[in-house]
Amino acid sequence: MISMEGKTALITGGSRGLGRAAANRLAELGANIAILDIDDQAAATVEEVRLLGRRATYRKTDVSSNEAVREAVASVEGELGHIDILVNNAGIVKNIAPISRMAPEAWQKELGVNLSGPFNLIQAIAPGMAERGWGRIVNISSAAARGGLFNQAGYAASKAGVLGLTQNVTLEFAGKGVTCNAILPGVIGTENVMAMPQEIFDQAVRLVPTGRVGEPEEVANLIAFLCSDLAGYINGVDILIDGGAALNTVVLGSRKALKS
Repeated sequence: MISMEGKTALITGGSRGLGRAAANRLAELGANIAILDIDDQAAATVEEVRLLGRRATYRKTDVSSNEAVREAVASVEGELGHIDILVNNAGIVKNIAPISRMAPEAWQKELGVNLSGPFNLIQAIAPGMAERGWGRIVNISSAAARGGLFNQAGYAASKAGVLGLTQNVTLEFAGKGVTCNAILPGVIGTENVMAMPQEIFDQAVRLVPTGRVGEPEEVANLIAFLCSDLAGYINGVDILIDGGAALNTVVLGSRKALKS
């Protein structure tokens, strides 16, 4: 059985969705939990974790700011001790426009949160993991990193960048007991996905061979495995969790393809 007893996990974007599910799963396995988020709803996740008998804390933090991240990490470590597990989950998916009309500031904001955010956290935490000889980093990318996403160049590009970052972290830290892997979720039943227009939602599900959306808890289980000692020789890889949707010839999530 997987045990996280004595470990501290920091999760970004833990107020809902995949981050909330990951926080609860790691806590169930014994980890203390720290959450960085700009959404005060993260406090509710903290309370859920505490009900599981674990220590938990939350810092309101813009992960795109290197300075803010370093301050938050130092504060968390002062309360919970050193960080053993890092789950880079925070992301935004609000910049929808064709490349020809995409606002440069919207592009920069998306890359700031989705790509610079993981970089900032890794820069602040990975060296300490290496000094202690053990660490687990899981970066949440997206199936869009491989196939693009119609009218969402910023999101797809930032999530593809996460894959390159993951590989470089492995090259630099693997020899020091640190693993870094990326997860590429497909259509998962988070709050945002379940709020999609019904027609688009139904057509997206039809592209999934399993015939359903994935559950956030299923992604959380994969995160937990990658953070465990059982996954110590898995490093620098990206793992799809999409119900087999990538096997289809139509690009998953392509709004244009779904309407054709």
